[in-house]
Amino acid sequence: MRAYTPKDDVQAKPYYTDRYYVAPQVPKQEVESDAVFAADLAAIRAKFEVTEAYIQVGQMVVYIKAEDNYGVLELARDELEYTQLSEMSAIDWLAKNNTFEIFYQMLSMNKRKRIRIKMVINKGQAVNSVEKLFRCADWSEREMFDMFGIEANGHPFMKRILMPYDWQGHPLLKTYPLEGDEFAAWYEVDKIYGKEARDIIGPELRDTAKVDRYDSERFARLGYEVPKGTKITGDEPKTEQSYQEDGGVFLIKKFDKESSTVVDDPQR
Repeated sequence: MRAYTPKDDVQAKPYYTDRYYVAPQVPKQEVESDAVFAADLAAIRAKFEVTEAYIQVGQMVVYIKAEDNYGVLELARDELEYTQLSEMSAIDWLAKNNTFEIFYQMLSMNKRKRIRIKMVINKGQAVNSVEKLFRCADWSEREMFDMFGIEANGHPFMKRILMPYDWQGHPLLKTYPLEGDEFAAWYEVDKIYGKEARDIIGPELRDTAKVDRYDSERFARLGYEVPKGTKITGDEPKTEQSYQEDGGVFLIKKFDKESSTVVDDPQR
């Protein structure tokens, strides 16, 4: 066992200070060094234009034109046996050249290979939806629209998926403030109480590491809740919470910690 070395609270230290820091890339290999990838790339190039291709970290990366994304993914699924779309999203390069980089991560269980299809689009440009090819792209494309503002043409329900429908801004853009902008600070206050209550309630605290025990609803005082507006003295009795109906649920045995059995046999 290695001797322990104090980390000096490394979690609190930033690894970089540049807001648009780009991590160094690992080495790239020629596609011809892998026979399977070379054949797959040849099949793609026979029908579509490929601007760049290489192998990195054991997978092939292929850059295509944005208008060809549906056709390339259909070819990869039907002819090249990449039947799983495990991930898709965007990368914000707006500060560098006013573009986004869209990527599709694909897996072939038969070949035991992964390829990443990439394409570059300009700000405000839409992409072709691949939801009809891969159902998992439904939520991924909605998330991409929600977080980056990139629309997918042909999507059956192109609405936000994480943020409220009336939210302003796209939280994963590098220009978006980490704790939200002015709209985020007043969103729930305006929605619930109205703008006239701003001076009374104050802006929302979007710092996820902070819990205010004197918040407007007293909901942060778990186990010691009091009605709204009640003065907190510090000697309130603990409130025991019950998370199951009295008598249990029909056909479900009520959980009893004292009578439970701890299974320590991994083969059981």
